[in-house]
Amino acid sequence: MDENDRGERPALTLQLTIDCADPARLMPFWAEALRYVPEPPPEGYASWRAYWLAAGVPEEELGDPSDGLAESLVDPEGVGPRVWFQQVPEPKTGKNRVHLDLKVGGGRGVPLGVRRARVDGEVARLTALGATVLRTMDEPHGTGYYAVVLQDPEGNEFCVV
Repeated sequence: MDENDRGERPALTLQLTIDCADPARLMPFWAEALRYVPEPPPEGYASWRAYWLAAGVPEEELGDPSDGLAESLVDPEGVGPRVWFQQVPEPKTGKNRVHLDLKVGGGRGVPLGVRRARVDGEVARLTALGATVLRTMDEPHGTGYYAVVLQDPEGNEFCVV
């Protein structure tokens, strides 16, 4: 009898998938941005390429053998979701319908000046890695909201809050 036969909910994990033209370009950016690491290949395989070849994926579907990159990133602490970079042929054409918020400010319980300094410091780090600032969101009427909207090297929007 499996979990579903007993009326229990199956285990759930979350994977974030980022469509992109060039995973080899985007993975290093997001590894640094998220403080993640490339996912190691499955046990018993020296590389992801070796794993996929053993699984029967044709070599011509595996891309450049010299890139040496994994296809996903993982949280080294094992807490955050796996991030998979899916190569797609079409470029990004519109605004994201889902985006990431990198929360470094500490929340509304932290004084606005401290949150602003934390966010601005992270924005400086990310722009040095290749992000582009789109706009700063500073909520009017003194409520103290502060965030910066950026784009990754392929134009995917995300926020630093």
